[in-house]
Amino acid sequence: MASFPSDTRPVLGRVDSKGRLISADAQLERLQVEAGSRIGATLALPQLAGVARVAQRLRIPVSRRVLAAGGEQDIDMWVRAVPEGDEVALSIEQWTSRPASAPRLAAISTIDDEALTPEPLAWSVDEQLRLISISPPFAGLLELEVADAAGQSLTKLFRLEEDEEGQMPLLDALASRSEFSGQKVSVRSTGQELIFDGTAILGPDGVFAGFEGSATVGDAPVAANDRPALDPAVQTALRSPLDRIVQSAEEMSASTDSGVSEDYVAYAADIAAAARHLLSVIRSLGEQSDSQGGGQVDLAELANEAVGLVETAAKERGIFLALERIGSLPARGESRSIVQILVNLAGNAVRHAAPGTAVKISFERSEHAAMVHVADDGPGIDPADQERIFEPFQKGAKEGEGSGLGLAIARRLARAMGGEIQLRSAPGEGSRFTLVLAAA
Repeated sequence: MASFPSDTRPVLGRVDSKGRLISADAQLERLQVEAGSRIGATLALPQLAGVARVAQRLRIPVSRRVLAAGGEQDIDMWVRAVPEGDEVALSIEQWTSRPASAPRLAAISTIDDEALTPEPLAWSVDEQLRLISISPPFAGLLELEVADAAGQSLTKLFRLEEDEEGQMPLLDALASRSEFSGQKVSVRSTGQELIFDGTAILGPDGVFAGFEGSATVGDAPVAANDRPALDPAVQTALRSPLDRIVQSAEEMSASTDSGVSEDYVAYAADIAAAARHLLSVIRSLGEQSDSQGGGQVDLAELANEAVGLVETAAKERGIFLALERIGSLPARGESRSIVQILVNLAGNAVRHAAPGTAVKISFERSEHAAMVHVADDGPGIDPADQERIFEPFQKGAKEGEGSGLGLAIARRLARAMGGEIQLRSAPGEGSRFTLVLAAA
């Protein structure tokens, strides 16, 4: 457990050009180890790493108060990062312990979905209005990575607007080193209108060191009625590795080396296509849905696309995907969401089907509904678990694979289109999931 230093001397550390913590006093080293890293490895405390990165990028000293997570407690500290050649020297003062905050993802999995509140659009700047930190949802709104936003001028990303009295509260606060509220801005890249509120930050010596604050849309918090369907923390956790998968797969599929087999290149292209599709779905879950009802789609065509995305995983497990061949099945919905639902349902079935068996995808139409059935002959689902498995981060009692998000996302997307996901299953008798949409 990282603890309060035994004396008032600064806690020192040093970060190299690749973001690795190459030396540290005992307290900082202990915090690095509690974060799952070590001396010589990447600085695993994102708040400290962000300050060091800005100092390295701007080639100027940067100071900021940060809150770092320890093993059993959080550490409130004032960090000063000073570039020295290719390295950055860290000096930490006011090292103060406080009770640990609840883990973000753990909190998501234990509270009611309707009570979820997205992470705020938070930001902080130095005394020259250069961004020191920005929350992941805010970076997403700006279509930037968190690391790329650090060090940029606030006025490069936002246009400051006068209020009804011709004043700019942020500039007035900058002159008086005081808090401000009601600063209207617009995002230069998109035109999105926001309102900034901020508080002045003072260093250990009482000198003005910048502002920290939050942004809202119009007169209401962004979270009020525009709550993303998927929590921002989950979006961030999913998007970053998928971006890397796309990049690596595209490099492999573009290989011109004669020693690389055609199958290898084809698999890489499939991986890249599937990852790009998942990224588009994740982005769509953070946007306001305009797919209520949706347009006319062909469920048979979309099911064929989904089968193609799951086929490689099925072959690896020795599972045959048996897709019923029909002409077409018109329905009301949104194509991207439907493909994702069917990918999730088919992928879930593949994980549970016994090797050498088939996952069957079939269709049905009634007077008012169009349906896609995805059936497997796996172990089945106990009646007590049949609602629980649709909750985020929940899995069947015997399920060891998957994130526990697939079925929750599938049901959420279906309901956003006015549809539903139905389940028919019993222990030892396999399972059949059905996507039900309005017929077109």
